[in-house]
Amino acid sequence: MISACLVGDKVRYDGKGKYNPLVKEILTKYELLPLCPEVLGGLSIPRDKAEIINDKVITYKNKDVTNQYNKGAHACINPLEFKHVKKAILQDRSPACGVHKIHNGKFNDELIDGEGILTRLLIKRGIEVYTIEEFYEKFIKKSNEEKKEN
Repeated sequence: MISACLVGDKVRYDGKGKYNPLVKEILTKYELLPLCPEVLGGLSIPRDKAEIINDKVITYKNKDVTNQYNKGAHACINPLEFKHVKKAILQDRSPACGVHKIHNGKFNDELIDGEGILTRLLIKRGIEVYTIEEFYEKFIKKSNEEKKEN
């Protein structure tokens, strides 16, 4: 699985994608299943920026969208189980997909250690979660270096 924004899908809160060129190399060795839990949860594109505050997801307009984030995270599970997905590449800093960092809940662009709603659910279900850089380093770059040595 990969966050849909990382393959260039325009699903982010601002209506843009977040294409990462590492996707091209990852696709040479892995099939990717792009999903956006925020969209699957029924949120619009574009949508108000949201951050996690005390385990709730709140927009900058003070609207609680926790249910949509939870619904979207759970909506990812069936396709992942159907495809026997064991690893996920997620967009860090997102309230849904944050792997190591999320915004601090004050809408001031500062980051704190934390995980997004989908990330927490995937980890509980035994799915390995990586940032795209971590995945590339561990599974692509290492493999390419081993090939060169042989």
